[in-house]
Amino acid sequence: MGITPKKTAPKSGKRAATTASAMTDTDYRRLSDFRFSLRRFLDFSQAAARSSGLTPQQHQILLAIKGLMLSGDSRIGRIAERLLLRHHSTVERVNRLAALKLVRKSTDPEDRRRVQVVLTAKAEKLLAALSATHLEELRRLRPSLQVILDLDDRRSRTAKRKTARRSGKS
Repeated sequence: MGITPKKTAPKSGKRAATTASAMTDTDYRRLSDFRFSLRRFLDFSQAAARSSGLTPQQHQILLAIKGLMLSGDSRIGRIAERLLLRHHSTVERVNRLAALKLVRKSTDPEDRRRVQVVLTAKAEKLLAALSATHLEELRRLRPSLQVILDLDDRRSRTAKRKTARRSGKS
């Protein structure tokens, strides 16, 4: 898909070393389980998109456009940002969706350089069905994801209690 991930992890230094040295076997298991859950969901999502006649990338861009339409700002640049794509790649994909009659483009009357993208009724119908099945799948995965996330919350609360006890004794 041409995604260039943004670098958010610390590059080096004391903070990264401290975080890495504090990792437990439970942390690694939790991260592994979380990655596995993400992969299963993405595999489900790709299969659902294909079964509805869309590519996974088309589904992702339609969902991004719909979310941005709800905020009133579904410009090409915002879509590119949401998908972690370059502007020109997004333009090409939107043009392909327009050729399939899944989106319409309109030029902003105040700034002709800005192009808003909206879903057609055909795309809305496809996306509604796909989104419903995705929400069902997320509900199905919720218990296992909750266990993974709760482990982190419990560990955080335990660490805070230990810190509070230590600072109370000093």
